[in-house]
Amino acid sequence: MPSTIIGTGRALPKRAISNEMLSQAIGISEEEILKKTGIALRYWADAEETTSSLALAASKKALASSGIGPEDIDLILLSTSSPDMFFPATACLVQKGLSARPVPAFDFNGSCTGFIYGLSIADQYIRNASARHILVISAEVKSRSIDPSDRSTAILFGDGAAAVVLSEGDRGVRKIKIGADGTRHRLIRLPAGGSREALSLDSLKMDRHFMKMAGQDLFRTAVKTMERALLDFMKEASFSLSEIDHFIFHQANLRILEVLFRRCGIPVEKAQLTLPRYGNTSSSSLPIALDVAHEEGRLKKGDTVLLSAFGGGITWGNVLLDWDLPQKTGAPKSHL
Repeated sequence: MPSTIIGTGRALPKRAISNEMLSQAIGISEEEILKKTGIALRYWADAEETTSSLALAASKKALASSGIGPEDIDLILLSTSSPDMFFPATACLVQKGLSARPVPAFDFNGSCTGFIYGLSIADQYIRNASARHILVISAEVKSRSIDPSDRSTAILFGDGAAAVVLSEGDRGVRKIKIGADGTRHRLIRLPAGGSREALSLDSLKMDRHFMKMAGQDLFRTAVKTMERALLDFMKEASFSLSEIDHFIFHQANLRILEVLFRRCGIPVEKAQLTLPRYGNTSSSSLPIALDVAHEEGRLKKGDTVLLSAFGGGITWGNVLLDWDLPQKTGAPKSHL
């Protein structure tokens, strides 16, 4: 049986960070931030908000949307590059928060491609009849690892979570393909804090616990990789981009998306853009955009949808699916 999305949900922190606030902190004008990124607003977690608390809130909304309860979930998958702690898995904390059954629950890190990696795992479980209902979550609190004085990252990243419930259905995922190239792992990374470079006073003094990004190289690599992966994927699927009803991309940077749209001939009106109001929320950006598209009634039952992402590692992935939920009408356009 094909796997299909039967519910979606998202959650954002309470604290909104405007370009005006960042401009005062790092000395870049509001207009320049908007021009460089396409972002007007992002949300950063307060001290009491965590990756697991955002993931739990998004999961509850996805379950409510799907019409099933935590007791029906057979597997919990959580994509994050900013877990609550190294162990136990943040997925286990969500499982506890949901009072779910003692089913398998684990984290994985596909960086910004993590949601598609999660769909790939879940799809195999459902096609193999190993699970009937799966909760796939992406949750990130990137603000904890951002240097507030680093102009390349502070203006880009936000926090947030989103979840979907995947189940068996008559229509749904047609094809998924994921990939990675570890030779370019240095393009974006968090150097200290792991077994390679333990967190220490020296690493703290050298700001090695903050995210590092090779901006221009990452930009060029992202565009080339996403374009090649997308076109190869569509060729393998024997499908044309003109046949896609709705495109949902990882919301990395507006300039990356604009170049990609131009090169691939993708009409902007067919693409969901949530970057201006949420920023780059890493692995959760794509499912947040998916939930917004569903909530705002942009997705109709039977639409052909393409999901596409690129992330650190480097990683990439594409999904072709048939949307199987009824179109929503008159939904409020709010992030909460």
